[in-house]
This record gives sequence, structure tokens and C-alpha cells, in this order.
Amino acid sequence: MTMLQRYGAGPDQIDAMLTDDLRANFMVEGLFQPGEIGFCYTHYDRMIVGAAVPTDQPLAFGDGADVGTPHFFDAREMGIANLGAAGWIEIDGTRHALANRDTLYIGRGARAVRLGSDDAAKPARFYMNSVPAGADIPHRLIPRAEAKAVEFGVKEKCNHRRLRMYIHPEVAPSCLLLMGITDLAEQSVWNTMPPHLHERRMEAYCYFDLSDEDRVFHLMGRPANTRHLVVADSDIVLSPSWSIHMGAGTGPYGFVWGMTGENQAYSDVDPVAIKELR
Repeated sequence: MTMLQRYGAGPDQIDAMLTDDLRANFMVEGLFQPGEIGFCYTHYDRMIVGAAVPTDQPLAFGDGADVGTPHFFDAREMGIANLGAAGWIEIDGTRHALANRDTLYIGRGARAVRLGSDDAAKPARFYMNSVPAGADIPHRLIPRAEAKAVEFGVKEKCNHRRLRMYIHPEVAPSCLLLMGITDLAEQSVWNTMPPHLHERRMEAYCYFDLSDEDRVFHLMGRPANTRHLVVADSDIVLSPSWSIHMGAGTGPYGFVWGMTGENQAYSDVDPVAIKELR
């Protein structure tokens, strides 16, 4: 198991950053590796993003050395979304089956987590968001059918999309984590359009289901001082609270969004008009 680090940067620093610097500070690449499990500890509200692709053998974690506690979940909670084929996750010996786009919430106090695939040739692809937690919330499996679906955008502006809330007070409670999956409608390319800021929460995007030749052009930065990141399949973008976060793809894609911060009010945002972007 690896634990990468991202130390964070402020809006006054991006002017001096070239492409490689922006990618090093605001992206996590290469976490999804067959037969491996990997994490990245970010200093944006101390969210950890992770990925596991179990093949012929299960993968496991639970030690807290990298987070400074005896066990990983002594002071943390986590959401795990399956972006691949059928698989399973065991929490302290209790097994949960996850189909594609099912999500599992793991509350504070878990000790050992094991992840496996039903078919090694068609593995599950588990994407993880973990944040500090100050309350004990029961573990819970949230199948895709139980997520709350909300429609945004319109086809005329190429931003029609369906957002599914999984870990959310209206679906499955947590301490501070929010997590869901957004899919774009056919012939729509824009996500999170028009853009917004949420100064009280950071967010991480994991883009998935892109073909090898397609990319998402993810826009970040202050509204009057934007930058872009070119994102491939399974890349993760870290969006600090001061940054916009929106993108357009050259082909079909989906993304997992995870948030944490001062509150869980999904609508606590500051809209940004398109004409204000520069």
C-alpha cells in the first residue's frame, strides 16, 4: 500500500505554476493499478483519496500508521464507490456485494477492510474518499437504486446531467463526508456548468469511463484567473475551496465527487456567472 502526499497551494501561487506544477499540486494520477491499493493524503481538509483494483487476490488495509492513529478508522470515515465490475468489500468480516456504481459508507471505528473482485479478469475498481470524523455513524451499503437522483442543466447548453447523491443527509448520513456520482446526458459535455465556489468545502473529482483517446478539460482557479488541467480516465482532481471546478469532455465520461468541510449543505455555494470568467 502506498500513501502519496499533496500539500496544497493557494490562489496566489498558481500564476507561477507551469503545467507540470499545476498537475503536481492539484491532480493525483496513476492510483488505479491492477492488483494494488494506493492512497493520497491531501492537506485540503485532510481528505484522503484512494483506489484499489483487486484481481486474483483480495486487497486489505486498516493500519493507521500513515494517519497517526493505531487504526485507519479510529478518527476517520470513508466512502467507496465501485467504478468497475462486480466486487465485494468486507468490514471486520462482514461482506457487502457492490455492483457497478454502488457505494459503501464505512464509519468511524472499523478495524480491517478487505476488497475483492468477483472475476479477476473483470475486476472491480474501487475509488475511495476518506475524511476526519467526530461521530460514530453505522456502516451502510448504498446501491445505485437507492441514491437520490437530481437533474441539472439543459441539452441546449450541452450541460444536461444526472447527479446521484449517495453519502448525503437525505440518503445515507455521515459525519462530514458528501459523495456522489454524476453522469452526463448523451451529447452533453459540460459538468458543473454554470460554475460556483463553495468557500466552506473542498472537493475532489475522479473522472472515469473515458475512452483512451478522450480527455476532459477541467477548469480551476479563481473566476477572474482560471487555469486548466487535461484529465484522462481515472485521474483525480483536487479542488480547494477557493477554486472553481468545471470541465468539458471530448467524449462520454462520468465523475465521482466527494466533499468535506464546515457543513453538508450541498446548496451552500456562491454562483459564478459565465461572463465573469477570465
